[in-house]
Amino acid sequence: MDIISQMQEQVNSIALIALNTFGTLQRDAPPVRLSPNYPEPPANPTETINTTEQPKEMSAALVQAAKKFDALVAALPLNGGEEAQVKRIAELQAENEVVGLELQKELEAAELELKQVQELFSQASGKCLNLKKPD
Repeated sequence: MDIISQMQEQVNSIALIALNTFGTLQRDAPPVRLSPNYPEPPANPTETINTTEQPKEMSAALVQAAKKFDALVAALPLNGGEEAQVKRIAELQAENEVVGLELQKELEAAELELKQVQELFSQASGKCLNLKKPD
């Protein structure tokens, strides 16, 4: 997977962690009185949710995902500016052409060798068939 795809995956991961964190915090938050004019919200004594450890764990996961993204950004080849990138692209294209020609030569040699092996197989099988006695 290339670095841009890894970065996109990491951004998606950060978004998912943030969404889950905010949703969980909102869901598990204790009721709060909005105004002195409103009655005290009813407490929910049946649920015992650890509201101190869970946010810490979720925050740690979010920070860890952000650090991974920062590491991916730091790994991007950003040296030299646009001219250096254009030059590097030209070098890579030239290298690709050379490798492509080598690959084409290897393919032609392999096809020639295949034809030779098929011919030898045909000759050998023809001789074997001629050696068999008729029933």
